[in-house]
Amino acid sequence: MADNANPTILNPSDLPTRRRRAASPKAGEGKSTLFGDIIPSSAYLNDPFTASPGSSSESESDEDEAAEPIDEQEIYDLISTISDPEHPLSLGSLAVVNLPDIHILPSASPTSPISSVLVEITPTITHCSLATVIGLGVRVRLEQALPPRFRVDVRIKEGTHSTGDQVNKQLGDKERVAAALENGTLMGVLRKMLETCQ
Repeated sequence: MADNANPTILNPSDLPTRRRRAASPKAGEGKSTLFGDIIPSSAYLNDPFTASPGSSSESESDEDEAAEPIDEQEIYDLISTISDPEHPLSLGSLAVVNLPDIHILPSASPTSPISSVLVEITPTITHCSLATVIGLGVRVRLEQALPPRFRVDVRIKEGTHSTGDQVNKQLGDKERVAAALENGTLMGVLRKMLETCQ
């Protein structure tokens, strides 16, 4: 049985995003190819991070590797679609992750390109037994999706969990995180949570 059988649920269409909303095709409109409704389109053809053929000169690739600005909204878009391990809903819909609780902190040194991303998560209840797993899922998603110039820090928002300090200590300990990621059962839970990421 879930700890919080009746969490507050937000309508996904009300969540902040820059992603285009999927529009349902009207009658007569559809895929332009004969097998378009059977064969899915290739994501890499529309991927803005994939260089188009013939445009990969040496100078352009150096410019592409320059620090592209990433803001809080992009971070939110990456993590809001993660599934909650207890409920069949996203972390954004449950207000576990919120746009105002995401902060991008510039490097302390002007010569260092390293920035930090701080995400404060809000468990649905103060005694949530899966707060560490949720935090770990957010951390894994961001570490997989963000360029290496970002350091990820995931914490429980102060005052929202009865053992927030202990959970934050676990999420901030690199050795504990690495050990957790070697646990096959836990990795299965994380894979299931991340299946819904867009």
